[in-house]
Amino acid sequence: MSADNLPQPPPAGLDERAAEAERSVTTLFAGSLGGLPLTHLARVAHPAPTGSGPAGRFRGPWHYWWQAHYLDAVVDAGLRALRTGDRTAALQHAARADRLLKTIRLRNGARWVNDFYDDMAWLALAAGRLRDLHEQIGRTARTRRLRSAGRHLTAQLRAAETDDLGGGLFWSRDRDFKNTPATGPAALHLARLGEVEEARRLVDWLYARLWSPESGLVQDGIRLTAGTEVLVPDVWSYNQGPVLGALLTLGDPESLGRASALVAAVDAGLTMVVDGTRVLRTHGGGDGGLFTGILVRHLALAAAPGSGLGAEARATARRLVDDTAQALWRGRAGLAVAGRRDPMVFPLAPGEAAPRMPLELSPQLQAWIVLEAAATLA
Repeated sequence: MSADNLPQPPPAGLDERAAEAERSVTTLFAGSLGGLPLTHLARVAHPAPTGSGPAGRFRGPWHYWWQAHYLDAVVDAGLRALRTGDRTAALQHAARADRLLKTIRLRNGARWVNDFYDDMAWLALAAGRLRDLHEQIGRTARTRRLRSAGRHLTAQLRAAETDDLGGGLFWSRDRDFKNTPATGPAALHLARLGEVEEARRLVDWLYARLWSPESGLVQDGIRLTAGTEVLVPDVWSYNQGPVLGALLTLGDPESLGRASALVAAVDAGLTMVVDGTRVLRTHGGGDGGLFTGILVRHLALAAAPGSGLGAEARATARRLVDDTAQALWRGRAGLAVAGRRDPMVFPLAPGEAAPRMPLELSPQLQAWIVLEAAATLA
């Protein structure tokens, strides 16, 4: 792979760049589940592991929450189609998202419930956005499945919030760790449902127990070890994203003040300089390969004119989205795939070269998410 075999000419517009990233992820990772018709899922690696065959998506590694973010990205693409006036493409994306949501449940043992509450929170958010896409298109098909997902997942999130440690959500069924990865997206989900007091209660718990006044950022969580509370002070980019989204959705003066401060803290504490430009840091591959994409999705919401934030915070958020997207785009390379137009491969971090095979889904999906976020600000 090298820049020499990039498709020519490269698309210039932000919508076209997002479309190229979508096509690349779909080409390299997407397919049916075990050859079953009317199913759709993303492999976690390309090429598929030797010997996995068409059943590989049944027997191989299962990352429920990666698929939730893949669903979010398909919804992004459908909304992009609506912005450009292509209702036919929006319908196609909605149909693909319906198949994906159905297949996530099938691959998860024909149930929505998972052992990790953060996983379920991410899928609840993505399913909610898919419902919004259907409403914007005026498409009513598959609403029963969306209602089922929302009902089951929301009930699970409610059950994960207890009075232990003063509030917040447990991370898993082990119930020994309350953290931002579960509480943040749950707060955002409840806020989007209009359950303002419940969402605010979760956000207030995060600020009381996990927000760092030194960095202005939200820390990872609190473990219960032999009855003792142990702070896990790690700071990850993705934890800031849904907290920012929840604050923007709540929209009251205190929440918007917190959101503005959080944008500034992200700019100060989660960035690096690449070729003279300040961009967001990324976190390699594996689960970390999605972390910065999640943050960028919510920074784009902060940058939008209707976010409720002041001009300075919106400009900072927009700069971080735009410059990170530009850096990932510059690092792309073409990958020859027999019989197909060359898909793009994106770097794991701004300023790096695109990786060689095998490829992981998470950082490639992250690049797609970032480019979709930048396109919304065009």
